[in-house]
Amino acid sequence: MSSPSHRSAAAPRSAPGWSAVSGVVAGLVLVAVAELLSLAFSSSSAPFVAVGSAFVDIVPPGVKDLVISLFGTRDKLVLFASMIVVYAALTALIGRLGAARPRPAAALLAGLGVLAMVLVLTRAQNTALDVVPTLVGTVVAVPTLLLLLRTVRAPAAAGDAAGDAGTAWTRRRSLLGVGAVGVLAVVAAVTARSVTASRELARRTAQYVLPAPRSTAEPVPADAQVELAGMPPFVTPNSEFYRIDTALAVPRVDPTTWQLRIHGLVDQELTIDFAQLLEEPMIEKHVTLACVSNPVGGDLAGNATWLGVPVRTLLERAGVKDGADMVLSRSIDGFTASTPLEALTDDRDSLIAVGMNGEPLPAQHGYPVRMVVPGLYGYVSATKWLTELKVTTFADDVAYWSTRGWTERGPIKIASRVDVPRSFGELSPEADGTVMLGGTAWAQQRGIAAVEVRIDDGDWREAELGAEVSQDTWVQWSLRWEDAEPGDHSVTVRATDGEREVQTEERANPAPNGASGWHTVRFSVA
Repeated sequence: MSSPSHRSAAAPRSAPGWSAVSGVVAGLVLVAVAELLSLAFSSSSAPFVAVGSAFVDIVPPGVKDLVISLFGTRDKLVLFASMIVVYAALTALIGRLGAARPRPAAALLAGLGVLAMVLVLTRAQNTALDVVPTLVGTVVAVPTLLLLLRTVRAPAAAGDAAGDAGTAWTRRRSLLGVGAVGVLAVVAAVTARSVTASRELARRTAQYVLPAPRSTAEPVPADAQVELAGMPPFVTPNSEFYRIDTALAVPRVDPTTWQLRIHGLVDQELTIDFAQLLEEPMIEKHVTLACVSNPVGGDLAGNATWLGVPVRTLLERAGVKDGADMVLSRSIDGFTASTPLEALTDDRDSLIAVGMNGEPLPAQHGYPVRMVVPGLYGYVSATKWLTELKVTTFADDVAYWSTRGWTERGPIKIASRVDVPRSFGELSPEADGTVMLGGTAWAQQRGIAAVEVRIDDGDWREAELGAEVSQDTWVQWSLRWEDAEPGDHSVTVRATDGEREVQTEERANPAPNGASGWHTVRFSVA
């Protein structure tokens, strides 16, 4: 049996639980310091943003589709939450190692910081200076870990001298110290995120004056909106417009320094700044955008009124050379989209947009400048935070999603959905016993000629269409079901486009070129 003198001479060890907590708290300190300092640098200088963005770059398309189908526009929140759990587990393991071997534990925490710095440098909008927040966070976190480990080891040695009561008191003080550091780190990180959010709000409400369009959008007739509870608005408010992109943090773009470069297979390379862009003749268009990841019946589509310069205007000025068939657009964060040249030079009025629903572009939708191309899924056309247009060929260049198994051109398929009722919802008959059903259909560049609805296994019934505003916007539909019976039912919808093509029943997943199939909703009548 060891003597008391031998126990007091031995190097004190901390309980594994306390050491794990110390590791998590030190990890929080690293993130909190980096988040605070990242306010002075690019949005992707924060380590979590850089690591998450690198993960998004390497994730297989099938995983991306699964996440979006499960969580929709909350996919980024889910990714951040998952990262927090993994990071907490890693730093807890580092802390447990530190119970016996504090220096190797400190080296591992420093290694996490170095890895994050490497990933910060992989972000397109970052420079070497953007590693400063993570570097400083790591420099602060490593000695913090060693100090915390020393603090939670102290009670073991103090207990030999002061007895059980002294050990309990010393351990409580250690808990208070570690907890205080952890709370301060959390407060600092939350404060940094809040400041970032307030900055983004300020950018979303930037009050520069949008230029008057040379031609205004068609007036939206009152009967374009189906007046039925539960139907979406015909024009999607900016705050409700779906957001699917690869940017985990909204890029911070200063319009006073923003420039658009047009180069490649052109006669004359052009560079235009934001003030010059606002002086260009602009047009206003209603256009429905859709994400290629939208499942059958999904809500990853929105209709807005866009203001911008026709892309063909600037391409004509640059002079497109023979042989070009694609324009590679690039975002400030490195995202690229491959748009067929004809979609930017024909009469569909593809836009370099600066306005959305009468306001400057919101930050999350591309402020200050983005692309809007009718008839194509966003992954090949709707580049946000636009900085570059390269006139090239599909044979010579590939875009972000083209290298991940998606098709090159991405024309939007005919789509229709049931908005009323919702899945497994209940409808109450009107006084005369009828039940109203409603939904939305779109086929950009072709328009919608008809929508048919089938209730249970019955015959197809033609729905009443709301007014069509243009071939590039969705159309709302409604059906009065006069012989509705109480109980469980299903409703299926299909659309016919302006070229008389009927929406296919064949089911296809979003990858590689968009989902297809008829949308069916199960519901009950009270």
